[in-house]
Amino acid sequence: MPRSLPLSALGIMLFCNIAWAMNVVVSKIAVTTLGLPPLFYTVLRSGMVLIVLFPLLREVPARLPLVLTIGFAITGGSFGLQFIGLQTASPSAVGIVNLSGAPLTVLFAVMFLGEEVRWRRGLGMALALGGVGLAIGAPSEAGDPVGLGFAFAGVLVGAFASVFVKRLEVGAVALQAWAGVASLLVMLPATLVLESGQVEAIRAAPLAVAACVLFSGVVVSVGAHSAYFRLFQQHDANLIVPLTLLTPLLTIAFGTWLTGDAIGWPLIVGGTMALAGVAIIVVRPSLTFGKWQLMRPKL
Repeated sequence: MPRSLPLSALGIMLFCNIAWAMNVVVSKIAVTTLGLPPLFYTVLRSGMVLIVLFPLLREVPARLPLVLTIGFAITGGSFGLQFIGLQTASPSAVGIVNLSGAPLTVLFAVMFLGEEVRWRRGLGMALALGGVGLAIGAPSEAGDPVGLGFAFAGVLVGAFASVFVKRLEVGAVALQAWAGVASLLVMLPATLVLESGQVEAIRAAPLAVAACVLFSGVVVSVGAHSAYFRLFQQHDANLIVPLTLLTPLLTIAFGTWLTGDAIGWPLIVGGTMALAGVAIIVVRPSLTFGKWQLMRPKL
């Protein structure tokens, strides 16, 4: 593999980072400005992914129940919790909270896969989780701490499931299709029982709702995610993964620009700590799973 990335790969990674960062802001607009119930928005997004990737369901993977369970956890489950959090939390703060995925993944790998953590990665985990804790603990700047708690719960669920993705005999893109099936099976009954106002929200702004769903489902989940994994087939993970650290910075920038996020010192300091911690984690080798699982964008 080449020791440096060509300009085309850098351009693709820039597109991916912009798409992932914008997805947080778009989701914030969907569940607040447009008034879409968060679980219903998860249903719409999963349905769009499933429509695009439906042909991949022709080949049923081995251990289908496990595929559906893990697929739901890293998509519908984690997304649903994040969308609930975005009702009251700012996109910028949620972007920082999402950085906790890397240290949590390592922590779960230690607990369940026997991953060994030396002092450098331990320091990185402490910095990352400490920085996220600082961001969550600053409600005047970051939004409702309850909302950030839901966002953190979403990251927690996704990180736990991502540790076991390697045990699945299914490709990354095909996993998105089956995850869409699992998400619909769980989230559709959930939104019908627990939420209201779904039809009214669509009728109030059908074009805006369609734009959010198309962006989140097609551009982000299918386009950016597929491009991200394609780069892993062509280049060293050491060159790809660190570039994903641009996402939280862009999330803060887009949140400030588009939704008027207040950026105070707790968020700046917490974000800096979290970024430094994650940077330490991703440059250290792992014995039990790939680096893509540390900074794996949500499906």
